[in-house]
Amino acid sequence: MIVWISFLAAILIFLALDLGVFNKTPHIIDTKEASKWTAIWVTISFLFSGIIYWLYSNNYISNPDKLKPAGASIKYLTGYLIELSLSVDNIFVIAIIFSAFKIPQKYQHRVLFWGILGAIVFRGLMIFFGVLLINKFTWTTYIFGGFLIFTAIKMLFTKEEDKFEPKKSFVYRTLRKIVPVSIHIDSEHFFVRRRHITAATPLFVALIVIEVMDVVFAMDSVPAILAITSDPFLVFSSNIFAILGLRSMYFFLANMIERFSYLEYSLIAILSFVGLKMLLHNYYEIPEWISLTFIALSLTIGIVVSLKMNKKIVPDNTK
Repeated sequence: MIVWISFLAAILIFLALDLGVFNKTPHIIDTKEASKWTAIWVTISFLFSGIIYWLYSNNYISNPDKLKPAGASIKYLTGYLIELSLSVDNIFVIAIIFSAFKIPQKYQHRVLFWGILGAIVFRGLMIFFGVLLINKFTWTTYIFGGFLIFTAIKMLFTKEEDKFEPKKSFVYRTLRKIVPVSIHIDSEHFFVRRRHITAATPLFVALIVIEVMDVVFAMDSVPAILAITSDPFLVFSSNIFAILGLRSMYFFLANMIERFSYLEYSLIAILSFVGLKMLLHNYYEIPEWISLTFIALSLTIGIVVSLKMNKKIVPDNTK
C-alpha cells in the first residue's frame, strides 16, 4: 500500500509542477521542447524498470503472480512498449480533434493536462475491473484475446473515409444537448459567461471528446497489457508512464504525423500478437523476451519503413 501511495503521490506532484511551474504561462510547445520532454519521459519510464526490480527483490509490494525481479522488470517494459505503441493512435485522433475545434497551439497543452488526469482515473478503474475479471473468470481471457484480434482486423480494413470526425461524433452531439456550446475561445477558459448563460468553450468540448476517445482506446490497450501480466502494479505503472509521455510525444509528432503512416501496420501486428498470446495462454506460454522482442521489432520496422517510404515520395526540388 505504501508503494502505491508513494507512486500516486509522485505522479500528482509532477503534474502539479507541470501546470503550476513548467507550463504556468500558456505557450506554443515547439519541436525542440517537445523532443526534450519526450526523451525525459522515455528515459524515466525505462529507468523505472530498475525500481521495479528493486521493489520485487525486496518484497516491498504484493506479488500475486510470484514473479522474479527480472521477470517483473521485463513484463513492465513489455507492457510499457505496448501502451506506448498504442498511444500512436491516440496522437492521430488528438490531432484531428484539435483541428476540428480549431484549438490554438498554445492552449493544447492545458487541454491535454486535464485529459491526462481523467485518463489516470478511468484507466485505473478499467485496470481494476479487468484484473478482477481475469482472476475470477479465467475464460474472459479468451474474450479479451478475441476482441484484440477483431480490433486488429478492423484497423486493417478501415478506409480513409471511415476515419473519426469529431463534430459528427455521438459525444459532441450529446454534449450540445446537455450544455450550451460557444464557438468562441476565451483564452484558456473551459467555460465562458455570455448573456447570463454559461457556455462551454471549444477547449472544454475538445477535452470531453478526448476523454471519451481515451476510454475507447483503453478498451484495446488494457486487454493488451493484461495479455502480458495481471499484476495490478505492473499494469497500472506501465499505463501511467505511457499516458504521461503522450503529451510531449504528441507535440513532438504533431507536425510529422503523416511521415509515420506505416506505423498503423505495426499496431495491427502488435494487437494480433497479444491477442493470440491470450488465446494460447492455456496451451503455450510465450516467453516474455519473445514478446518484448516482437513488439520492439514491430515498432522499429514501422518507423523505418514510414521514413523510407515518405522519403521516396518527397519531390526532388534540386533539379
